[in-house]
Amino acid sequence: MPSGGLGMSLHKYRLGELIELLEHTNSDLHYGVDDVRGVNNLKRLMPTKADVNERDLSKFQIVKPGEFVFNHRTSRNGSKFSIALNDGNTPVICTEDYVVFRIKVDSRDALIAEWLYLYFNRSEFDRYVITNSWGSSTEFYNWEDLCDIDIELPDLPTQQKYVDVYNAMVANQQAYERGLEDLKLTCDAYIEDLRRKMPCKKIGRYIERHDIRNGKNGSKNVMGISTSKQFREPTSKVNKNELANYKVCHPRQIGFVQTTHNEKVFTYAFNNTKEDIVVSSVNEVFSTQEDKLYPEYLCMFFNRTEYDRYARFHSWGSARETFTWNDLIEVKIPIPDIAIQKSIAEMYTVYNKRKKINEQLKAQIKNICPILIRGSLEDGGEPNGEPA
Repeated sequence: MPSGGLGMSLHKYRLGELIELLEHTNSDLHYGVDDVRGVNNLKRLMPTKADVNERDLSKFQIVKPGEFVFNHRTSRNGSKFSIALNDGNTPVICTEDYVVFRIKVDSRDALIAEWLYLYFNRSEFDRYVITNSWGSSTEFYNWEDLCDIDIELPDLPTQQKYVDVYNAMVANQQAYERGLEDLKLTCDAYIEDLRRKMPCKKIGRYIERHDIRNGKNGSKNVMGISTSKQFREPTSKVNKNELANYKVCHPRQIGFVQTTHNEKVFTYAFNNTKEDIVVSSVNEVFSTQEDKLYPEYLCMFFNRTEYDRYARFHSWGSARETFTWNDLIEVKIPIPDIAIQKSIAEMYTVYNKRKKINEQLKAQIKNICPILIRGSLEDGGEPNGEPA
């Protein structure tokens, strides 16, 4: 990795001098399925989405606190390098396909793990890795490639100073997230209380199916419906001059995808805009009788994981499992007075707004990493040229 001349307090190393490869496997099966983690392209450890129940966990690698792990495959990863630091208090295990390493014991007077994580957590570093990956059908960035990086380091107190700034921002975001979780629990508690206190009713009598086609001169505002339960730009190419047969989803109407075999969730979206949205003709569109069933209140149920499980359980079909309009109208939920529905829905709206703020805080933390690295290098000396 290119770097320029050094200031008085900056020290240049080849990264391989400071880190060492680890191969501690879960041979005694001390760690189980609940301890399995993957590495996402946001550079965080996460519960794996893969089904590992049939995998031989004795071959999985142990990642202890303070150790790094990365996926050396870089293809089809959003131009990101998936590398993470186990900044928790307990070991986890990752597939044997990953690479695990740590800072050498005798190098810890030169490099702090959290500072190295900030160094990795920059778009500049992602670009460098992607540019230097190799392979034909699948591209790789291997251990040897990582070791070949030239890196400039400020002294340990300077590294710690900027790590402390980062940790303070993370602590603030995590405190905000805990408050967010408390608000979500409050919303869920209201729903559970309603379920105990009043009978559930079929929603079929309170909703109306719509099949309004867009027509030749209709809206060009075509959208898909994502598994995150919102409208999104279509993932496939759509000719906006051929939308006549698409269905119109008016403001305050709901559209949903009938198939569940690929999605694994009830895939729906609520049009909370002031504009018509057109969706594929295979999707269903409906509205609620708003004086009896508030759509935002209904959406609260659609957003619950237990409703996803319900939709999956009641889906049918061989090649393509579906949850149709006829299945939807049989769904039962508590339907209290409309004023109560609105008050609960408003609380959930606040939760969603705060959830977006939380995502913005996470983005700010991600964006601050290159600034912190640059600041630490400037504090430690004046490097010539942009560090990679």
